[in-house]
Amino acid sequence: MEQGGFDLDFPEPSFYHQVLRKHHVKIDPRRGVKILGLWYHHPVLDEPRFGQPSARGGRHAGQWVVRSDRRDRRQVLFQDPADHETWHVLRWRGLPPEGEIPAFSGKTADALLGHVKANNIKVHSENELLEHLLGILGSVTPVDQWPSQAEKKAGKRRRVAQAREIARAQTAAADRPAEPTAADEPSAARMLAAWAEHARMIDRAVDTDRRRRREEALAGTRPAAPPTLHEALNRRPMFLPPPREDADAETTVREDDA
Repeated sequence: MEQGGFDLDFPEPSFYHQVLRKHHVKIDPRRGVKILGLWYHHPVLDEPRFGQPSARGGRHAGQWVVRSDRRDRRQVLFQDPADHETWHVLRWRGLPPEGEIPAFSGKTADALLGHVKANNIKVHSENELLEHLLGILGSVTPVDQWPSQAEKKAGKRRRVAQAREIARAQTAAADRPAEPTAADEPSAARMLAAWAEHARMIDRAVDTDRRRRREEALAGTRPAAPPTLHEALNRRPMFLPPPREDADAETTVREDDA
């Protein structure tokens, strides 16, 4: 090394994918792939070539390889067997079709699955898991405490957990080839801004989930328009006093006396 120096070998962008945790799974034709208790899907999995077992042999014969990053469990990565330079991002099936939710780590996902199991909750779809996840995220990051009341009301342990959750998401995003920004140590001001955005994302996700469930409950029904002011006045004059509550009772007693 003293004579010839040393050669810096910079890793390729795809090196990020290679160091992620590897999962050997089967592809369900309707739901996608199940990774650590959560289902993920991408339209590419609906292609006929993935409707049959893979050509892999040995211990994991017939299975496909999917990689995950525990710092961000919203998505997993699947390498296209026909083009090794292409990586497909499989989104968690519980994510709302529009908008996003804050990144949640493997620890939060484990807490979600543990909460479902401990309370014997029957989950029929990933959309039902989203409601419980938003409750956990809301308890970890109360929307009404960010950012102004964070230092006053939140304890040290909670603030540390919140900072770690956001730092994991920021580091995972910085490691991805599509976003090669430096993952330096966030300052206090930047962390407060990140917390505020984290809370706003939870708030938007809660609204989106409530809207989706309300639309599903009212699917196929047509809301009735309220009557116009003219129609309402024709049905009952505005200045006519409402009937007394005991009017029916008095009428009944008089009829009985007669």
